[in-house]
Amino acid sequence: MKLNYFTSEYAIKIHDKIIAISGGFEGVKIFGNLDSPLTHIQNDDYYPTFEDKLAHLVFSFNKFHAFNDGNKRTSIAIGAFLLEINGLDVFVDKFIIEMENIAVTVADNIIEKDLLQEIVTSIINEEDYNEELKLKIINALEQVKEDNVPINLGVEFYKDLF
Repeated sequence: MKLNYFTSEYAIKIHDKIIAISGGFEGVKIFGNLDSPLTHIQNDDYYPTFEDKLAHLVFSFNKFHAFNDGNKRTSIAIGAFLLEINGLDVFVDKFIIEMENIAVTVADNIIEKDLLQEIVTSIINEEDYNEELKLKIINALEQVKEDNVPINLGVEFYKDLF
């Protein structure tokens, strides 16, 4: 399947729309952190599957702060856009809902890139997280609890884990 990609100009438009809707500071902080993941996901040697590409894109925009503000929100919107332009719009709502809580944990170094990739793969390929993945997410959250780091992701995040 030939995949569709988008340019940094589209990413900036997506970010600007997110900021216009939900508030925050406009502007690109580091252009390389914007352009690099968009270019790298096109390399099938590094990112052979669509899920690998999507996870890398979301992780990179979330963690590497290409924009002055709204990086977590933008990472979700950019991921949803990649799904949309590749005919996977059936997953967009589910992706956005799941990633609203996951994005916070990624930004806070609770969920690492490998686990994010498993979550993204599950969102696209499974109706719900499998038991093994649920346990991995719970263990990541438990580690935070053991480290006495306060975390509150809201009731909705936890309701389907048990």
